[in-house]
Amino acid sequence: MKGFYFITDAHLSRAGNMSDVRDALKAGVKVVQYRDKEASTRGMFEEALKLRRICRKAVFLINDRVDIALSVNADGVHLGQDDLSYGVARKLLGRNKMIGVTVHSLKEAKEAQRLGADYVSISPIFATQTKLDAGFPKGIVLIKEIRKHIRIPIAAIGGINLSNARGVIEAGADALCAISAVVAKRNLRGEIEKFQTLFKRPVSKKWIKTKP
Repeated sequence: MKGFYFITDAHLSRAGNMSDVRDALKAGVKVVQYRDKEASTRGMFEEALKLRRICRKAVFLINDRVDIALSVNADGVHLGQDDLSYGVARKLLGRNKMIGVTVHSLKEAKEAQRLGADYVSISPIFATQTKLDAGFPKGIVLIKEIRKHIRIPIAAIGGINLSNARGVIEAGADALCAISAVVAKRNLRGEIEKFQTLFKRPVSKKWIKTKP
């Protein structure tokens, strides 16, 4: 997992999730997470099924909903701390599906790795209005701390934009998501490509991840 991590947001989108995901894939995105907290189960299933079909060359994850992930044969799920537990999700999904976990502290990150999570997502890094229940901003200091203690990939989300994204990468994030900074823009593909170029620059050796 490296580069821009795309998460859908139908409420902020100018063109709709289908168009957004297509453009994200054209921008070289390798991981797409389908998230919709307000859609009905049937609505989620129908849209997720369509998205699954266009994400054949990318990792397609479902936010929270293990049932939807199973029903459309997604590549896995992303779980928050208040969602279905990792253990139950793993039993339902099997060993070959990906499970990512949102963490807010070093303790939660270590626990996610111990349980077998494929990656962790630190949230929120900066203040954000995209997810109102995201909690108090953690800042890049937490990324640095977690990077020193875990070996699995780290994604960062929350208030990230082009002006602060480089610091997030330098701190040790393998991937980042900037929802409003791309989904609300007219040229979504172009905005994502700007973030993608940041990952092509050499990262300071100080923050190269090491095993715990």
